[in-house]
Amino acid sequence: MREKKDTPLRSDAQRNRERILEVALVELTRSADAPLSVIAKKAGVGQGTFYRNFPSREALVLEVYRHEMQQVADAASRLLETSAPDRALREWMDRLAQFAMAKAGMAEAIRQTLSASCGPEKPGHAPVTDAAELLLRASEAAGTIRPGVTADDFLLAIAGLWQIDPAGDWQPRSARLLDLVMDGLRAGAPGNTADPC
Repeated sequence: MREKKDTPLRSDAQRNRERILEVALVELTRSADAPLSVIAKKAGVGQGTFYRNFPSREALVLEVYRHEMQQVADAASRLLETSAPDRALREWMDRLAQFAMAKAGMAEAIRQTLSASCGPEKPGHAPVTDAAELLLRASEAAGTIRPGVTADDFLLAIAGLWQIDPAGDWQPRSARLLDLVMDGLRAGAPGNTADPC
């Protein structure tokens, strides 16, 4: 008998699931056609455990994508607990860049999954948009960024992330891009006392 979707997993079952997702991200980034048996073996789980969690390749690919996106989104509130809002925003941008590079690496696996006949829909990006909004509002309230920047504005401003080659030396390039975006967000902030002259 299958557990209900809302029923929390036992801690060992949760660890198995998370380990499968970690390994799948690495293997599917290397090759969209990575055998599921290899993923299960490297995750240290049997075929039964693997298929109980992910009954198909499509289910696995979409869950890796959704899981990684949710991890990025969840980081926003944790960063706000430990850093000033503008620093939390900038740190979160680095995590978003890591997600963008992983997503680019998995692009072929995602494309294959979504192009299958009667394939599932790609998960929406609402968690990331909501996280950006949370960080922007906190930074605006602290007076560290210009007022009125929406999550949509922000996501358009950082769209260049998705143009960076994940196979290259992407970290310095993304850091420069995100620093430029952060400088633009800080320009005109009420708390910015720098003399414009």
